[in-house]
Amino acid sequence: MKLPPLSLYVHVPWCVQKCPYCDFNSHSKKGTIPEKEYVQHLIDDLKADLSLVQGRKLHSIFIGGGTPSLLSADAYVRLLSEVERLIGFEDGIEITLEANPGTVETDRFKRYADAGINRISIGVQSLQTDKLKALGRIHGEQEAINAAYEAQSAGLRSFNMDLMHGLPGQNIDDALSDLKRVIELEPPHISWYQLTIEPNTQFASKPPTLPEDETLWDIQEQGQAMLAEAGYQHYEISGYAKPQFQCRHNLNYWQFGDYLGIGCGAHGKITQPEKNHILRTEKVKHPRGYMDLSKPYVYKSWQVDKSDRAFEFFMNCFRLQAPCDKQAFIDFTGLSFADVHAPIEQALARGLLSDNGLSWLVTNKGHRYLNDLLELFV
Repeated sequence: MKLPPLSLYVHVPWCVQKCPYCDFNSHSKKGTIPEKEYVQHLIDDLKADLSLVQGRKLHSIFIGGGTPSLLSADAYVRLLSEVERLIGFEDGIEITLEANPGTVETDRFKRYADAGINRISIGVQSLQTDKLKALGRIHGEQEAINAAYEAQSAGLRSFNMDLMHGLPGQNIDDALSDLKRVIELEPPHISWYQLTIEPNTQFASKPPTLPEDETLWDIQEQGQAMLAEAGYQHYEISGYAKPQFQCRHNLNYWQFGDYLGIGCGAHGKITQPEKNHILRTEKVKHPRGYMDLSKPYVYKSWQVDKSDRAFEFFMNCFRLQAPCDKQAFIDFTGLSFADVHAPIEQALARGLLSDNGLSWLVTNKGHRYLNDLLELFV
């Protein structure tokens, strides 16, 4: 096994309010967020994980939530300076922060850029008032547009806009109108994905009426054509980017890279070549428990069984439109081609994969029936 690039995920658990579709580890804030205390816990959490770095510098950092833009720029100055001191940054490191347009005031993105953040991901979800209300979002249409303008003028390397389709009561015209307006704001990266009803959410207990499957398929096809015409490359299931603006952090996930996870409920994945192990970690979820000094930050950790490694590798790699490198499979899983010969042959025979000798490529049929493809490796 070889060591892949190393990223860092930082979780900020607080939101103004919980959205009815959200199954992330987020908690509605009650009163003032304990910002200084939480940042110190993040630093201490990272210090406890330093043995997992194994001499690498950080390839990327992603600060997600929750709503990370509830924390001040000063909090991120302190956090990022300590992260750089403890581990170090690769040249050209990408540092992304998720932001809710409802928590962004004038010049806030500029202050984040001054703190070292060079990419912002704006959770727009829709630009239509009725759809935003149905999704429980705290921002309005104009706030989302203003956030895009703020990102453009902040001196960032890049910014992303998150947009959903397949929303309650949404028709094709609504969905494509939303997408067209986001494209007109010229973000270098767009994450455009279908709303799904997840367990343990408000929508799961009281399901809204969503568009029919045929409508969803038409939205997907016409929207992808619109994005391509506007110069966005479809490089991942829900990722569309102008050339050279793919999300480096997410690419490291999909290419089976390593990542440390710090903060409430954060997950990590670390390769340990000398042991032929892949370690996964999960931190304590609730802020109260996470910041309890009498307990460790790690809630649980486990080794990925060899029998599960092929599925985990392909579950990530097959999300990409790019070829899946055969040597990377060997290097980052510790497996051999013989371990996946049978399922690969079945996938080739069913037209779900193609093989050029050096890599595998998911076909159009394979992307359409991705779950069927992945089930071959279970």
